[in-house]
Order: sequence, then structure tokens, then C-alpha cells
Amino acid sequence: MKKLFPVLLILVIVLAACGSNNSSGSEEKAPSTGDGNDTFTYESENGPVEVPTDPKRVVVLSSYVGDLIDLDVPIVGADAWSMQNPRFEDALKDAEEVTEDDLEKIIELKPDLIIGFTSLKNLDKLKEIAPTVTFTYGKLNYLDQHVEIGKLVNKEEEAQAWVDDFTKRAAETGEQIKEKIGPDATVSVVENFDKQLYVYGDNWGRGTEVLYQAMSLNMPEKVKADALEAGYFALSTEVLPEYMGDYVFFSKFDDTDTSVEDSESFQNTAAAKNNHVYEVDGNAFYFNDSNTLDYQLDFIKESFLGK
Repeated sequence: MKKLFPVLLILVIVLAACGSNNSSGSEEKAPSTGDGNDTFTYESENGPVEVPTDPKRVVVLSSYVGDLIDLDVPIVGADAWSMQNPRFEDALKDAEEVTEDDLEKIIELKPDLIIGFTSLKNLDKLKEIAPTVTFTYGKLNYLDQHVEIGKLVNKEEEAQAWVDDFTKRAAETGEQIKEKIGPDATVSVVENFDKQLYVYGDNWGRGTEVLYQAMSLNMPEKVKADALEAGYFALSTEVLPEYMGDYVFFSKFDDTDTSVEDSESFQNTAAAKNNHVYEVDGNAFYFNDSNTLDYQLDFIKESFLGK
């Protein structure tokens, strides 16, 4: 018995040490296994939602597809606007076009996460299919929104790194542009969509965040008065010259429709006469996600600086 006692004592010590290590590990967040089965609690604007740590099959019913593409998150379903974006074609080649009404189709896609706007009318039904997180458009600014998407898909550090880099690049480019065109020059963002003209404020995609917020370029007073607060303003060809800045980014969805550009009102503006109108593909320039913002920044830089 005396010989057995030291052996039993050693065994008790070893078991106690193992128990101590297991207790310590249980207090830490379990690492992701990469199989998409681990979850964590995401604090959404509508309350906590249990979401996958490593989402593998995401359905996006909003304008955040480009953010997810940049964060390398697999997308299996997306809205029509995103599917029509020529720049997203490769990333979405295996994805299906869906709306919130396509419940059976979404079920077939077997999503592990659904992302949309708070305005979704089938929200309760979507929640029955997969964890669903919604955002109110404009509640967060365009940079904070990307970081929030990063938090949702467990990639906040990558998202913040992009924001820091983009902010620096855009500010530097803005200073170069102002040196070239002068501190008082104005810039407008005009769009021709479905036979209607629009002019935009500083937070409605189409490059407005880059031009007005990130670069601090000047908005014409008429645009500021009518479009800044609302985000956009519909206008006729006759009054278009009042909203045209010294430089204009003209978003089009139909390359064959040149009625606006051919009009006397358009041709008599200083921007048109000086070849300061830069046409963009509306489908590619539409959003304000990180992927599109990078594209807009490059386009704007090349338009003004030629590089």
C-alpha cells in the first residue's frame, strides 16, 4: 500500500492539471474549424443574431455584394442590380439572381447567412431559412458600413485595413485634383435612367461619396440646395444647365440613348464645351460598396489626372 500511494498521488496531480487546463480553455472563444458550423453572436441594429463564424453560402438582398467580394465571402444568391453589374460577373458566375419573394429558390440555395435591408417585407420568413441580418441604408456612413459588414462575417480587421488605405488614397488623389482644377471648381454627378434625369448629393453611390466626402470637391450651389439633403433630385433637360458643374460625371444605363447629350441645353454648358463630361456605365458605377468605391476612385483619378 505504501508503494502504491506515490503512484496514486502523481495520478491525482496530473488529473488536476488537466482539469485546470480544460477549465481555462472553456472561457475563451472557440476557434473556427473552417467548416461553417461554428457561430457567434452578432449585435445587429435589431438585436443579437447567431451567425456563422465562417459563412460559406451567403444570399445578399441588398447593395453589399461588393463588400463581400472584397472580403472573400462566397455568395450563392444576389439581387438583380448586383447580378447586372459587369464588374461582379466573375465573382457571381455561380450565384443565382433572387428577390426576397423567391423563398423556395432561396431555400434551395441552402444559405447559412442572409443579408438585406430593413425594408424587407418577408423578413420573418427569411429568418426561418437562415440567420438574417438587415441594415438601414444610410444609417452608417459608407466606410463604417464596410467595417460593419466585416464584423458580420468575422473579418473586421481586413475591413478596417481597407478603410484606412482607401481614405488615404482618396485624400491624396483629391489634393492632386484640386491642384489641377483649382479650389473653386465644381463637380456634378448626373444620371440618365429610364428617360429621367437625376442629379445626386454626397451619399447616393455613383461616385458621390468619393468626390464630395473623401476628396472634398465642390458641389454646385443648385445641387447642394436641391439634392444634398434628399440624396437625389429629378430634373428636366431644360433646367439641366443650372445643375451642371465645371466637371460632370454622367452615369448612363443605355449607351444608345444620346438625346440628353445632343440637346442644346447640354451642349451649351461649360462642361460640355470644355470636354469635361466623363461618361460612366451606370450598372458598374451604381453602388458605394468597397469594391465599387475602388473602381470609382480609379476612374475619377484617370478622368482628372490622366493616370
